[in-house]
Amino acid sequence: MTVDAAVVTMPVAHGEMSAYRAMPTGDGPFPMVLVVQEIFGIHEWIKAVCRRLAEAGYFAIAPDLYARQGDATRIADINALIRDIVSKVPDAQVMGDLDAAVAYAKSTGKADVGRLGITGFCWGGRIVWMYAGHNPALKAAVPWYGPVARAYHEGDGTAQDIVPRIEAAVLGLYGGEDPGIPNETTARIGEAMKAAGKTAEIVTYPETPHGFLADYRPSYRKGPAEDGWKRMLDWFGKYLR
Repeated sequence: MTVDAAVVTMPVAHGEMSAYRAMPTGDGPFPMVLVVQEIFGIHEWIKAVCRRLAEAGYFAIAPDLYARQGDATRIADINALIRDIVSKVPDAQVMGDLDAAVAYAKSTGKADVGRLGITGFCWGGRIVWMYAGHNPALKAAVPWYGPVARAYHEGDGTAQDIVPRIEAAVLGLYGGEDPGIPNETTARIGEAMKAAGKTAEIVTYPETPHGFLADYRPSYRKGPAEDGWKRMLDWFGKYLR
C-alpha cells in the first residue's frame, strides 16, 4: 500500500501545533490511530511508526505534544529532558491536544473518527491509558510499556486511578525486565480492568527490557517487537474495522 506522509499544522487551544501525519493514498476515510510520542519527542522513529500504520490502512497522526514547552529532540540528557520539558507538560494540556488532533483529522475528510484508536510508547504509553479514560468515544488503545502507577507532572493522576472511566478495549504490551514499570503494577491494572468489566489484555514478555519496539535503541528485541506489532494490528483490526 502506498502512503501519503507529511508534517501538517493543526489548530489547538491558543494557537497551532505541528504534527506528523501518514495515511494510505486514496479517498478514505480510513480508521484513525493517534500516535503518542516517546519521552524523546517527534523524531524519525515515531514518524516511521506512523508510516507503518498507514501501510496497514490507518490514518495515523502524531502531534508534537511538547511544542509549548520545547524541542525534546534537541536534549540528549534524559534527566534534563524530564526536568526542563516533560515535568512541565500537564495531562489536561495533552488531552486537549489529542482531542484537537482528532478534530483536525476529521476536518480533512480522510479519517473516520468513529473508528478511533490510540497507541504510544513509554511516556506516551502512559498517555494512552489516560486518554482512554478521557475520551469515551475511543474504541481501542494499545499502550507500549507505559507506566500505570506514576505521573510525570505534579498533580496529575495515574492510569490506575482512571480505570472506571475507560470504555475502550485496551491491549497493554510490557517487558518483564522493565525496572521502571514493576510487573505487579501492570498485573494490578489488568485485574482492576477485569473487575470493572472492561475489555483488556496485558501481555508481558519475559526477559524483555523497556523500549523493546524501538529498533534504533539497544533495548530493541526482535521477537517481542514483531509479536507485539502483530498483536496491535490484530487488536485494531478487531475493534476499529
